[in-house]
Amino acid sequence: MEKEIVNRVAQSKLVTFDLEDYYPKGERKVLDIKDWLYEGFILREKEFRAHVDAHDWSMYQEAYVALQCSSDAIIPGWAFMLVASKLQPYAKKVVQGNLETLETALYQTILEKLDVTEFADKPIIIKGCSKKPVPENAYLMAVAKIQEVAKSIMYGEACSSVPLFKRK
Repeated sequence: MEKEIVNRVAQSKLVTFDLEDYYPKGERKVLDIKDWLYEGFILREKEFRAHVDAHDWSMYQEAYVALQCSSDAIIPGWAFMLVASKLQPYAKKVVQGNLETLETALYQTILEKLDVTEFADKPIIIKGCSKKPVPENAYLMAVAKIQEVAKSIMYGEACSSVPLFKRK
């Protein structure tokens, strides 16, 4: 007599938390101010301001923007602040740094506002693989947020998870 195959994972109270489900939709852009510097290294205020004034800021409409300087130039803080002030009417969010810094900032905002009451006293598995660029820091933030209420937290897939936390 053949035994029926039972999917114990589907029958469990295990809740899967997938950070990819919270990935904010929208275009990501990098604005590198290196080309606005004299020889890529020296910020001359008058020339820099001329580049800022001449730039078409509308191309950042509804985009998430990572503001950076890819050269080894030392940039005064006001320069990034000036560029950010020009981006403000157009961009959804502006951060100083690379795309990973941008994604981390987006997830930080999302996870801070996340209502975790649905995870109260439940075993949670934080899904590990994603097709979208979920930053590693988002996983740390998710654990910290969910750990406040969860019975237990695991990482990976239901068939091969790694235990991370268990409430005593």
